[in-house]
Amino acid sequence: MVSAFSFILPLVAVASAKIFYAGVAESSGEFGVFSSSATPGTGLPGRFNVDYAFINKSAIDIFVDQNKINLFRVAFLLERMCPLSYGLGSKFNETHFGYYKDAIDYITVTKGAYAILDPHNYMRYNDPSQQPTTGSIIGNTSDTKAATTAQFGAFWGALSDRFKDNEKVIFGLMNEPHDMPTSLVLQNNQAAVTAIRAAGAKQLILAPGNGYTGGHSWLQNSQGDEPSGNYLYKISDPVNNTAIDIHEYLDTDFSGGHTVCNQSGPANLAGVTGWLKQHGLKAMITEFGGDNNTQCDTYIADLINYMATNDEYIGWTAWAAGPFWGTSSPCCTDSKHYGSLEPGSKAGDGSPGLYETVWQKVIQPLVPGMLQWNGISSVTGGTLTSKPGKKSGHPGGYGHR
Repeated sequence: MVSAFSFILPLVAVASAKIFYAGVAESSGEFGVFSSSATPGTGLPGRFNVDYAFINKSAIDIFVDQNKINLFRVAFLLERMCPLSYGLGSKFNETHFGYYKDAIDYITVTKGAYAILDPHNYMRYNDPSQQPTTGSIIGNTSDTKAATTAQFGAFWGALSDRFKDNEKVIFGLMNEPHDMPTSLVLQNNQAAVTAIRAAGAKQLILAPGNGYTGGHSWLQNSQGDEPSGNYLYKISDPVNNTAIDIHEYLDTDFSGGHTVCNQSGPANLAGVTGWLKQHGLKAMITEFGGDNNTQCDTYIADLINYMATNDEYIGWTAWAAGPFWGTSSPCCTDSKHYGSLEPGSKAGDGSPGLYETVWQKVIQPLVPGMLQWNGISSVTGGTLTSKPGKKSGHPGGYGHR
């Protein structure tokens, strides 16, 4: 389905192989909908820049101009893009879409980086009040409230049509499908791929698996269903520009919730890496992370270097930055307030947050010095260069103005 290409062996201190895309997930666009009573509709549509936001433009400036990364995965909710009164499909809340497009344009047009569009919905639609468990599974024909596979395809056809002329966009089909038939994950993925190509969009697509798209369980019966590896190689893309979307955390249950790192990324990814090689596929790891301790430092570095030395991997985004995390942590702290990967982040006690203690200390030295800065997003990558001269940025502020 996709073409193979070779990697260059990395140095220990700085990953220098053919990773084309490297960056961070931007999480806050999915905020503001939690309900302790799981009340559907809570926080919808929500107040932009109050309940949720997509990016902090000044943080993007730092990441691109100083940290020299070229990829951001920007989360949004389907229920805000396609309000419940419309249903999932091709009709959007145009005000909300405008806020999102402003963020994507800032990353891709103003700053010259690449952006993954990330519907952060776990292959569910209609009730994000207690994600990841609430909401009807898309395509579940036994649930009369569920959006259909055809509706999911229509959504992606419409969204990709709006971005088809922006070569620096990447279509991340869905965040972490889980607890559903793996055959339905494939069915929904295929409907989206088919619709995106029918719209004339040729950019890179990232297709997730089941079981929260965990690489460690790719060949296992995950959440009581068949392995993702039994199905995902069957995706058909007429332009051969689809890669596999993998998440891989390093704590005991692979959740990214715990302080202790004790799951080896290289060891746990060996199976899926072999599967990718067998089927001639490529992958990105779009979520991984660890706490700010010496043990996790080693585990994170091992994972990044593993991707750099295996030519099945074309890119990665660490979890997570975002304008609304404050002192809270998106990953790997046993709910302690250690801050996030957002530049300027502070822990609850005022000490440096995870941007300084994890990003700058561990991840930043492993960002390749040469990345793809021009050309269409592609499973085969493009010309590797150092970051071009600084583009004019924004003085600050959250999202759209």
